[in-house]
Amino acid sequence: MTNGFLSLLQPNNVEGLAEYLPEIYASRRDFLKVSAAAGGGLLLSFALPSVSKATAMDHADTGTTVLNAYVRIAPDNIVTIMSKNPEIGQGIKTMLPMLIAEELDVDWKQVRIEDALADAAVYGRQVAGGSMATPLEWNPIRKVGAAGRQLLVTAAAKHWKVAASECTTAAGKVRHQASGRSLSYGALAAAAAMLPVPNLDSIKLKDPEDYKIIGHSIPGVDSPLVVKGEPLFGIDTVVPGMLYAVFHKCPVFGGKVVSANLDAIKAMAGVRQAFVVEGGTNLAGLMPGVAILADGWWRAEKARRKLQVKWDEGATAQQSSEGFARQAAELAPKQPTMSLRNDGDVAFALQGAAHVVEAAYAYPFLAHAALEPMNCTAHVQGDRAEIWAPTQNPEPGRVLVAQTLGLDTKNIVVHMTRIGGGFGRRLMNDYMVEAAWISKQAGVPVKLLWSRADDIQHDFYRPAGWHFFKGGLDADGKVVAWQQHFVTFGSNGKFASSASLDSDTYPAGRVANLSFGASLIPSGIPTGPLRAPGDNGLAFVFQSFIDEMAHAAGKDPLQFQIDLLGNDEVLPGKGAGFNTGRSRAVLEKVREVSGWGQRSLPPRTGLGVAFYYSHLGYFAEVVEAAVGNDGQVKINHVWAVGDVGSPIINPTAALNITQGGILDGFGEALNQRITVEKGRVVQANFDSFAPLRMSQAAPIEVYFLVTDNSPTGLGEPPLPAAIPALCNAIFAATGKRVRKLPIDPEKLKV
Repeated sequence: MTNGFLSLLQPNNVEGLAEYLPEIYASRRDFLKVSAAAGGGLLLSFALPSVSKATAMDHADTGTTVLNAYVRIAPDNIVTIMSKNPEIGQGIKTMLPMLIAEELDVDWKQVRIEDALADAAVYGRQVAGGSMATPLEWNPIRKVGAAGRQLLVTAAAKHWKVAASECTTAAGKVRHQASGRSLSYGALAAAAAMLPVPNLDSIKLKDPEDYKIIGHSIPGVDSPLVVKGEPLFGIDTVVPGMLYAVFHKCPVFGGKVVSANLDAIKAMAGVRQAFVVEGGTNLAGLMPGVAILADGWWRAEKARRKLQVKWDEGATAQQSSEGFARQAAELAPKQPTMSLRNDGDVAFALQGAAHVVEAAYAYPFLAHAALEPMNCTAHVQGDRAEIWAPTQNPEPGRVLVAQTLGLDTKNIVVHMTRIGGGFGRRLMNDYMVEAAWISKQAGVPVKLLWSRADDIQHDFYRPAGWHFFKGGLDADGKVVAWQQHFVTFGSNGKFASSASLDSDTYPAGRVANLSFGASLIPSGIPTGPLRAPGDNGLAFVFQSFIDEMAHAAGKDPLQFQIDLLGNDEVLPGKGAGFNTGRSRAVLEKVREVSGWGQRSLPPRTGLGVAFYYSHLGYFAEVVEAAVGNDGQVKINHVWAVGDVGSPIINPTAALNITQGGILDGFGEALNQRITVEKGRVVQANFDSFAPLRMSQAAPIEVYFLVTDNSPTGLGEPPLPAAIPALCNAIFAATGKRVRKLPIDPEKLKV
């Protein structure tokens, strides 16, 4: 299904990169670099051909020159592992070092983790997005640890003059059982650094039965610091001599500054500078606005509230959510302007169907609303820049800054800070280029901090969408026809970012007569990936309509899903394809653990089920929900079953991520909508764009199937099924179908 996040993985591409994933997999030809670390230790580096001409980087503490991601083993037996990917709360800073530590065979207490600088030339691709770190790094990262273990064993065997096969490792030591001798890795590191590089293709990885770290719950390495409020996040950054900046952009997307009362603003207490930024037309880059710099953020924000700007709002000022919905309704009965898939003869099959089900579904724009608003600290001096940014995708940010400011990327240092939530928003780097530009113009270090209103009203939104369905059932209740007209945003036959519908989206391949068509509405509203890009909206409409057809057929909805999946088969789809057997397995397991069909429920309480394949993971979820006479929805319980391969690398983290993804989906379904009026976003804070409240949360039981598939990521897969499972539970409780999000209690009242 859709993977719109891929469009953001290349430095110069914010349009589309759907075909990039196979290239990533094909290019993983790892080679190891071994050298002596300062002080006599062992240094392991690994490189990829795409960065084979990597630039050397001096380690600040030791003066050691290193290349790419690396491991250091010091004489005191401390193992330092670099964290090369952005930490966004998904636990990657803990998980990737776990893989190395496991194969290296060290005690986790010996491990220290350091944050890497953002530098693609040194570390390769550094991205947090699409749940891709686990599938991309699972084998290469483990081989680095295993190679280190092999070097240390060889060094010990040479020292003792025994065969390497007689030696074993455990807890950072090499042992020779026959003689009872042992040596720590620290004692062997210098000798190991002198040995030839092992061939990674011949490296033997551990048997999973021998895992001591992988598959065991490891607390997040930053968790104690987060709890204590230590300064880890971008918003915490402080550099000497910096000023605080706010950047006021036109409330209408793409608007330009005509004039502003800059003299009055400059005269206010604490304000140091104020100037117009001309900007450009790229909504993902530096846009026009007014920058205000002060000796404190609140002073800068107070000055902004006195700011009077005359804007040229442009054509987007004529656009609105109401207008988009009206256009969608006008397009619905017409022939789609784009044919995405055509199997069989849908019209003929519908004519001969025993029962035809028709329904129209819609979902709104959504903002990301990360707890930490967009921010960046930058210091531009001459032809050099230093940046501290909570970015999910640092290299495109570096390129954007270089292109906009006319700098060489080699002269831009990007420090990756911990990120207080991103959900896809921080794959874009507009806030980074704003901070850099303001610093260059001001001639001082600048900390740019967006307000919550900035964050919600200048986002790259999950695109709204309208889906118009016709489904045909035969006399036995089998689906014989599926017709879908999808209306969303785009132009010239090209979908807006994260708005597309894949031609292989299920139930494609399982309904003989099926057509997907689309019509596009031009829009000036910026869109982009939000957690489970594309799937977060598509799962709602597809799984709700399948549930609707099940009830129309008089069938049990869960069994109807299983029957529709049919025989085990791998159908075309993203990544390794869509596996019907894995889908059926999670559905059968969730039926078991939820007691589906066996529970006695009170009035206006129901169970709903849904499943989805998203970002290489399979999840089936059952929701028990009750609806009061006032229409208010209460989620009583959730059962979730996932197949994300094996092993589950860090069980506690996996549980947290799964529960968080499901709760995130509930928040979207119950509370969230972005409304556009006159080209501007109406919502401005958590009172009007509410995250899930604690009172709306529910107990979530999570089960993982142990399968022979390689492990995949977890950030995206649990979310999509949560929304339709909830909506289907509401139907089971009330007989009223939710076809438009967010859920409206008024329509559920008795």
